[in-house]
Order: sequence, then C-alpha cells, then structure tokens
Amino acid sequence: MPATTQLQLLGHASFRITTPEALVILLDPWLTGNPYMPEALRQPERADLVLITHGHDDHFDPELPALLARTGAKVVAPAPVRFYLYEQGVPPEQCEAMNVGGGIDVLGLRLTMTVAQHAAHVDLPGNKTGFPHEAVGYILRFSDGTVLYAAGDTGLFGDMRLLADLYQPTVALLPIGDRYTMGPLEAAHAARLLRVHHVVPFHYGTFPSLVGTPEQLRAHLTPADNVTIHPLRAGETLALNSL
Repeated sequence: MPATTQLQLLGHASFRITTPEALVILLDPWLTGNPYMPEALRQPERADLVLITHGHDDHFDPELPALLARTGAKVVAPAPVRFYLYEQGVPPEQCEAMNVGGGIDVLGLRLTMTVAQHAAHVDLPGNKTGFPHEAVGYILRFSDGTVLYAAGDTGLFGDMRLLADLYQPTVALLPIGDRYTMGPLEAAHAARLLRVHHVVPFHYGTFPSLVGTPEQLRAHLTPADNVTIHPLRAGETLALNSL
C-alpha cells in the first residue's frame, strides 16, 4: 500500500491517481487514440473511480463505457456527459451524480466539483457533436493530507482565490498550453490565487497549437511566489505528500 498519494501522467491531460489506500482514480482518461501515451498504459488493469472534466475527445475516451463495464469503476462527470453515458448503457448506479459546488465522500476521500471556464460538448459518430456543457474541475482531499486541485481545461477566473480559502489545495494541476486554455502567464497568476506551492502543468507540448511551456510558466513566477513546477513525462509518477 503506498504511503502517499501518487500522481502519474498518462499523457496530454490524462492522469492516474493512486490513493494512500491503493485505490485507483483515472482523471480524463483518453486512452485508445492518444498518441502521447505509452502503449503499456492504454489498457489499465484497474480503476475504482473515473473523473471526467468535460466531453472533448482529448479528455473523454469513446471506449469509456467498455472500461467502466470491465472495471466496475464509479464515474463522475458533468451532468450532460453523464446523460450521454446513460445512453451508452452505463448503469445509473455506476455514476455518482453531482454538480458544481457540491461534494461527496467516495473511496475514502472528499471530492468537490468546481467551476471551470471552458465550453464543451461530446463528440458523436458521423462527425457530429452534442450534449453541450461547461467543463468542471475537482478538489480531491486524501487521507494523507494531500489536497489536489485538478483544474481541467479552463481559463483564469478570480474565484480561484475562493477555492484557496475553502479547500487550501497543496498541489494544482493547471493547463498551460494557451489558445484553448490558460497559457503560462495566466497559469502563474492562478497559482498565486490558489496559494499553492506545487504545480503540475498539463495540456501543452502535444498538439502544435499548444505552445505554452513549463519554462515560460517559471518565467512568470518570482521567488516570492514560492511555487515549484513539476513537469512530468508521460508515464512518470510523482508522490504528492512528499513534496
């Protein structure tokens, strides 16, 4: 059993989180068609909980219903994404229904769904889209004292300071690619609003249009900010409580 919360980057914006109790959480698993993920990580043997921030195809795998059927994992997603999963045959009892601002106790952790500034949809067969929705983020409070803010795809918003006041996150996952999300300038200010000392950047350096870099993020921070950037390579794992 790991003594601390473990965070593994699967690729692009997909993460695997292992709790201190050795339970497995998949965050935005884009598995089958993700060219930025090592082949060995594409078929997870276990998942206890799946968190979806939004339905864009680089965060929401079309084979997710099959993964849920195979693993029996619970799933949390924005309501329209959940309704789509129902249509795909995922049993309602396998979904943990919730909405922005609410929290639940699940798998020995406290999970809160937060707002994100990012319009989204679900990609449908035939080059169509549907189920429009706003993306969400998550606050995860683990038994080892780690409080992880998974921002999802989002722009900067001032109420990040309220997330700091309410939840005191210790680590933040922040997108830095620019164009579709925050870039390095905005992510640096997000770290200040959140009052975190550790940031794991994601959603950069994959598609050509995602031009933000961890080096640019560092350049927008000062020593007084006291923020350490942890850029992870696909497959690399970080022990969060030891930071």
